[in-house]
Amino acid sequence: MEKTGKAAVEKPRLSFWQIWNMSFGFLGIQFGFALQNGNASRILQKFGADVEHLSWFWLAAPLTGMIVQPIIGHYSDRTWNRLGRRRPYFLTGAILSALALFLMPNSGAIAAIAPPIMVGAGMLMIMDASFNVAMEPFRALVADNLPDSQRSTGFSVQTFLIGIGAVIGSWLPYAFANWFHFGATAPAGQVEANVKYSFYVGGTILLLTILWTIFTTKEYAPEEYAKFHEGEDDGHHKHQSGLTEIITDLRRMPKTMKQLGLVQFFSWFALFTMWVFTTPAIADHIYHVPLNDTSSARYSEAGNWVSGLFGIYNGVSALYALLLPAIARTTSRKMAHAFSLTMGGISLISIFFIQDPAWLVAPMVGIGLAWGSILAMPYAILSSSIPAKKMGVYMGIFNFFITLPQIINGIIGGPIVKHVYGGHAIYALIIAGIFMLCAALSVLFVQDNKDINVKRALSS
Repeated sequence: MEKTGKAAVEKPRLSFWQIWNMSFGFLGIQFGFALQNGNASRILQKFGADVEHLSWFWLAAPLTGMIVQPIIGHYSDRTWNRLGRRRPYFLTGAILSALALFLMPNSGAIAAIAPPIMVGAGMLMIMDASFNVAMEPFRALVADNLPDSQRSTGFSVQTFLIGIGAVIGSWLPYAFANWFHFGATAPAGQVEANVKYSFYVGGTILLLTILWTIFTTKEYAPEEYAKFHEGEDDGHHKHQSGLTEIITDLRRMPKTMKQLGLVQFFSWFALFTMWVFTTPAIADHIYHVPLNDTSSARYSEAGNWVSGLFGIYNGVSALYALLLPAIARTTSRKMAHAFSLTMGGISLISIFFIQDPAWLVAPMVGIGLAWGSILAMPYAILSSSIPAKKMGVYMGIFNFFITLPQIINGIIGGPIVKHVYGGHAIYALIIAGIFMLCAALSVLFVQDNKDINVKRALSS
């Protein structure tokens, strides 16, 4: 993707706190994302969704991501205004995400306009679209501002902040119910008070953290940015714009990106399964709640514990993210990712053999290792293989490999749980573990040309 010409100037290395401020908004995004992952299924079940239909409602998330992220990436590559290049998209996504977080748990109050289940699904779609508007420009910002030698560190700091936000977001419903004694049960058609107020806090935190990044982080001006990429193909195709150019970019994606796509497919098929079916799986398999019971205290107890468990794996991912750059230097980025995915796959399968809810903490450790690596290593490898001036659009296109497995899973996952597993969602978690192990195997075949050079630069 490069051509001969004037040599580019090396980007200056940034301080730890500059990298921290640049990624701080992701703490808020993941705070909201964790609330969605841990509670959307129980909210939709409260509004009348059957377990076999949950994955269909969750299709809203990957479908909106598949459409939104490449478009946002494409236009953020071309945006240079007083607010910056990527920052206008952070701000827009933050405002819309906060509104969706405020509205989703109140979907039942809008029953006069439409059935609550449809309103809830609509809010889920708007929420995920808004997260996507903010999310990929954040990843592109790390690649924009950091040299190759700091990108593993940059994405790892981002993953650490993602983990912290997710821990707080995941644990908040449990804390409100058990520490602050907010109502933890509610009749069918209504959302528990502890969940509702967690969403309010999440919307507020999301907006504040993204504003922090906007006001503390500079972006390179066009002329300054161009100095760092002298002699590179600018990645823009003559006589093309908009959708046509996005399609051309899709056809011309680098080999490494295609190889990473298979890894992402297996990884996110597993993750989607886990997010959608962990609550019904644990309620049925470990708490022995009847399949159609979504209103009992026992079901709420299972749901609150799942939210807490998600907080644990996110906490592990935050700490593990700080170790990933050192692990990658010692081995390689590929080997670090393969090890992490293997631990996640084994942990997902192990849930089937657990009967005491307290022991569920153990597999959350392995899942946390996988999650921490999934959020960092693929992007560190990818950012070294794509043209700098197409960073946004390729980060958006890369999201295809995240959304496509979720869409496929969303279509077939629910019917398989109902007709093949007899409504017992625990078997879906076993399949998720197998897919995670397939991801670990496929990452070994990824070509990471910059890995050796990056390790040398980091050790110098």
